[in-house]
Amino acid sequence: MAEPQPPQPVYQTPDWETPSHPRRASFLDRLKDLPGHKNTHWAAAPATKGEQGQEEAADARGPPAAGSPLRRRLDALLPPHRTYLGGRSRRFLLLCIAALLLVLVLALAIGLGVGLSRNKKNSTQNLPLPSNHGVFTGDLTYYQPGLGACGVTSGAGDAIVSVSHLTFDAAGAHRDGGGNPNANPLCGRRIRIQRDYSEGGKGSGGNRSVDVTVVDRCTGCQPADLDVTISVFTQLAPEESGRVSMSWAWLE
Repeated sequence: MAEPQPPQPVYQTPDWETPSHPRRASFLDRLKDLPGHKNTHWAAAPATKGEQGQEEAADARGPPAAGSPLRRRLDALLPPHRTYLGGRSRRFLLLCIAALLLVLVLALAIGLGVGLSRNKKNSTQNLPLPSNHGVFTGDLTYYQPGLGACGVTSGAGDAIVSVSHLTFDAAGAHRDGGGNPNANPLCGRRIRIQRDYSEGGKGSGGNRSVDVTVVDRCTGCQPADLDVTISVFTQLAPEESGRVSMSWAWLE
């Protein structure tokens, strides 16, 4: 006869070890509760007909359109699914607009070029160039000459003249001199200066004239002003005058 087995001990958790409050949710539990997390423990409630229709419409539209803010503004202004100009696409309309803008830019460029050329021509016509036949009036001054823009070295006793830089540069603007002032067409041209010598005493005044040769350009002269040597100046006005009014013309 087998011996009786002793009863199995019964273990009971003490009251002080029994949890009296619910267990705190772990990080994984919180992650599962996020809106984008798929809950595998609970079955999704069946969608209503309205919700199904909204989902099908969203699927038909596809993902939201992406692009730059400029593209979105263009789509709002000219929707791509519409037609323009009698059934044409939006691309055709944009090409027409680009072609029109190109024509306008070309027209403005041509008009600006013609206007500038006319202004330049008018300004050249107003300068005292040999082609503008006539008598010009300006101020006469004197300076100490040296090596001039025409490549000629002159002294105080020479009958030479320095014309305005505006006139000098305008005459050589269309010449093939490579920017060399020695090749300026005004170099060597002769000018006749006239003035009424009213400062002299009785018997020493009257109308006087001197012929001079262009050898230099005057950077401080106005278009019709002339700058000569002291020997030429004293033939037309007293040295102490410094600056006097005179008239002059080109000689053939």
